[in-house]
Formats: sequence, C-alpha cells, structure tokens
Amino acid sequence: MITLGKKALEAKDFLASVTEKQKNNALLAIASALRSNSKTIIEENIKDLENGRKAGLNEGLLDRLMLDESRINGIADSVENVVNLPDPCGEVIDEIERSNGLLIKKVTVPIGVIGIIYEARPNVTADAAVLCLKSSNAVILRGGKEAINSNIAIASVMRSAIKSCGFDENCIQLVTDTSRNSANEMMKMNEYLDCLIPRGGKNLIKSVVENSTVPVIETGSGNCHIYVDDAADINMAANIIFNAKTQRIGVCNTCESLVIHSAIINNAMPEIKKLLDTKNVEIRGDERAMLAADGILPASDADFATEYLDYIISIKTVDTLDEAIRHINKNSTRHSEAIITDNNEHAKEFLQRVDSSSVYVNASTRFTDGGEFGLGAEIGISTQKLHARGPMGLRELTTTKYLVFGNGQTR
Repeated sequence: MITLGKKALEAKDFLASVTEKQKNNALLAIASALRSNSKTIIEENIKDLENGRKAGLNEGLLDRLMLDESRINGIADSVENVVNLPDPCGEVIDEIERSNGLLIKKVTVPIGVIGIIYEARPNVTADAAVLCLKSSNAVILRGGKEAINSNIAIASVMRSAIKSCGFDENCIQLVTDTSRNSANEMMKMNEYLDCLIPRGGKNLIKSVVENSTVPVIETGSGNCHIYVDDAADINMAANIIFNAKTQRIGVCNTCESLVIHSAIINNAMPEIKKLLDTKNVEIRGDERAMLAADGILPASDADFATEYLDYIISIKTVDTLDEAIRHINKNSTRHSEAIITDNNEHAKEFLQRVDSSSVYVNASTRFTDGGEFGLGAEIGISTQKLHARGPMGLRELTTTKYLVFGNGQTR
C-alpha cells in the first residue's frame, strides 16, 4: 500500500502540468480501449458473477455487478461525455486587487490523491478513474472481492490506454488485495491520500467514516422516500413509484419507502399495488395501508428506515404534510426524496424542509445520478454537508488556493 501511495504522489506531480487537451486525448483513448476490449472485460465479469451466485448475492447486487456489451458501451459513452465537459481546474473564482498593489486570485485546483473504497460495482472503477483524471487527481481504487476480476480487467485497459498517450500509468492504480487489511491501511494513509471516498452499503460507509484518519467524503446509502400528497395525481404517483422502485432495485436512488396521505390512500393504494404486483414487489405497510389494499404485509418500525435493495417497499400513512416531512427526516439517509402533488404550496414546503441532498417534485428519485444531472459521470452521491453534497462530478473533485502577485511589496 505504501508503494501505491508513493507512485500516486509521483503521478500527482505529473498531472500538475498536463493540459486539458492532453487529458481529453487520454480519456478518448480510454473510451476506445474499453469498447475494443469489451469481450475480455465481459469474460472476467462472468467469473465474478459465477462467484457471486455461489456466495449467495441477491438479485440487486448481481445486477450491480453485471457487465454486458451495452453497459460497457454506456461506460465508454460517459467517458466521452466527460471529455466534453470543461476542465474544472484553473478557474478563477474570485479576484481582488489590494490598495498596496497585490493582486490576489482564488483558483480551483485538484484535491491531489484520492482514494476510493467501493463494493460490487465495476463501473465505479471506470467512472471514478475518469473523473479523477479529468480533474487532474491521481486515484487509488480499492474495490470489493465480488468484482475483483472485472476491476483488474478495466483498470488494466485504462492504464494501458493512458500510457499510450504519454501519461504516467500510475495516475490510475488498483488495490488487488481485497482483504480487510488493505481497506484498513488505506484509511490511515494520511501521508499519501488527501481524501478518501467510500461507495457501497451502510456498513462499509460507516466503517470508513468511523475509522479513517484520512479526511472522508461520505457517500450515503439510500433509504429514499416518495410522499403521495392528498393533492396528488394518482396515475402519476403510481407510474413514478413503479419506476423509482423497480427500474433497478440494486442502486442507491431506488425508492424504498412510501409515505401516503390518509385522504388519498384508499384510492391510491390499489393503483400503486397493481403496478408493483407486476414485478412481485413485497409491500410492508402500517394498519391503514393494509386496510387500503389486499396482500400488504405488516411493517415494523425498522422497515421505515431500511434500504432493501430488493423487491420490497414500506408504506407509512400520515394525516398531514407536516407529519410526512417529519417522518421522512427521521428515517431518511439524506439521499433523495420526492413529493407527488398538484399543490404548489405543499411542494414548496416539502422542498424547503426535507433535509436531503436531492429533493424532487413530481419526478422519480432514480434521476439522482451524475450523468442524469449533466455531470458526465459521478464519483459518488454525497449525503454530508461539508465540501460536497449530492452527485459529485468534476467540480467536487477540486479545492481552491490563492495565487498572490506582487511587485516587491513587504509588510
């Protein structure tokens, strides 16, 4: 791990003098190489999927893990999208000329060396590396054992691609030791890492936040809520909930919890359940939800705070907008929440009071994503409030420094 750290510092120094054009050429080389090596990557991914099934991974985690031609093309497309985004480094965000003649500029600069600890999502290997490269950060990637073969293949392709463009291949490094020891070591690499970003389940994130001495940007798990207001369009609500719950069950912006106003639940619940039944979603609700439609199982208090990553959803019935907001703020992981309503005042209050990184009116929570937000890709979705919040793109991978120009001034 120390060797990786030393190589990352050298790569960081190399990146300090690389131009935007050079970075874009390297990214285009990565996109091309991912497509031309897709067969090899898929062959390695099949090994991970087979191991995952033997290990008993659920359908949601297997979906996160799976790569096919379409998904690899999608990753390559996102790389090209990043090429088209402006370089986040070197932007003058403030300029002050002092009375003594000093010219002070505040500019954006790379964070430096970024470490990322993540689980069974091989697309993170590419997304994170590409965003770090475009923002002139060296990166050390440490994925989970579930995706190790896929990660090695993707990292190898990317390193070869940037090397062919004259880059230090150690701008992108992968930790191949997937033991807990390697993760623990990364959390203490203050001499080499400027920032550590965990991506994965609640337990992984909690472990990194609590044990790391390296500064952490916390990306949260997603107990995402949709509130069906008493002024909601029921058909719209049912369609949005169906999309948010079932389009991909194993991702953090999936809807896990419904909150429904008591004045509308008897009409809304049958329509919502009808759609969810087509995907065999298990519905766990409180007493009033159970009375509103047949086949709903009783929910426990724990259900209202659970990220299932499965075909399961909870339902809480409320009598007021205020009660809905309080319930959401109590049980949320601060990721993404939505209100379905035709009442503008209710929408405004929901947007103001719900304390999450992304808050929606009449739209699916599935849009909380770097690509969907126009960021090209994402390094993660931050649920904390310092430095970055929500989908993290290029700008969030920079910090600032002051450049001061004088002509002999002394104090």
